[in-house]
Amino acid sequence: MATHLEQSRQRDVERIRAKVTEMATRGETALRLCLKALVERNRQHAYTVILRDQYIDELEKEVDRLCLEFLVRQQPVAGLLRFAYATIKLDLELERVGDYAESIARQTLKLLSLETVKFPVERFEELANLSIPMLHDAVQAFLAQDAELARKTIATEEAVDMLKSKLNKDLVALFREQKMPFEALNALMMINRRLERVSDQARNICMETLYMCTGEYAKHPGSEVFRVLFVDQHNACRSQMAEAVANSFNLSQFAFASAGVEPRPIEQMTVSFMKDKGFDVARMVAKAVTQVPNLDHYNVIVVLDPEARRAFPTRPRKVVFLDWYVKDPSQVSGTHAEMIAAYETTFNFLHEHIKDLVEAIFGETNNR
Repeated sequence: MATHLEQSRQRDVERIRAKVTEMATRGETALRLCLKALVERNRQHAYTVILRDQYIDELEKEVDRLCLEFLVRQQPVAGLLRFAYATIKLDLELERVGDYAESIARQTLKLLSLETVKFPVERFEELANLSIPMLHDAVQAFLAQDAELARKTIATEEAVDMLKSKLNKDLVALFREQKMPFEALNALMMINRRLERVSDQARNICMETLYMCTGEYAKHPGSEVFRVLFVDQHNACRSQMAEAVANSFNLSQFAFASAGVEPRPIEQMTVSFMKDKGFDVARMVAKAVTQVPNLDHYNVIVVLDPEARRAFPTRPRKVVFLDWYVKDPSQVSGTHAEMIAAYETTFNFLHEHIKDLVEAIFGETNNR
């Protein structure tokens, strides 16, 4: 039979769980309602989300208070202590979700103040129908202390990131084709970003769940290495050369990749030249920037031509951009010797710059 102390602790835990459930439900409801406001062009729904955000803020304060009281009164240890600590962190994540819903609602009001703007509504629905269930599953994993569900939920984030990047690219294309004004582009990209950030908060909740269940912090994907991405127009020459050269340094602390705005098969001349240099790039496959897994986890993105900038209408968070504009040797015409000379120039440029970058990162890492 449970002791009075055990019963008291269990009541406190259930009270906290109930408030977390209410807060998560309100957050999900707000997200669904602001999506409905966007799709149906319903101003009243948008106002409702904005006005109800205060309830989520109040619940955040209530959960925080309950957790602090639980820590002081019950002085929990081991699993219960991790539960209280993780709940305080989750509380903050859910409050941010409420803020994202309010932001989406405000951006929707801006759109409604403009003339009717055509945009891919179904893509926003697709994004929301990934990120919102991800949030739901993350909270359920936390409440049920289900580590396996938390891991499965984290895996969904990659698909959300890819959808967000592709949608941003399509929105910019519509703007450049003068099919939407800048005000609409800005609002829609903000909504896109906020929906993607919901998945980030869900991932964070899953991380706290894994901590609560195991007592160990789960690393964020990619945090164990320093990631560098080389980007050019077609991922058919320069960026593939850069990836091959970088990987030849055999640095376990680094992960190098390459991508293009409009990927094409690798140039045969590039394959031949790199083979003579001792690099086998024949089996490497060109890919688009939107196909790069966990793009947000890259530390440095090296842009090799101005056109590659089109792949990043908005800068990913916490990413350093470097412009290494260098001539594409596969586009040089002339004698064989002239083409080889162009490849040599690009190869030497990339080798020197990569070497300097790696040494700079080593120095920065060691000085932290």
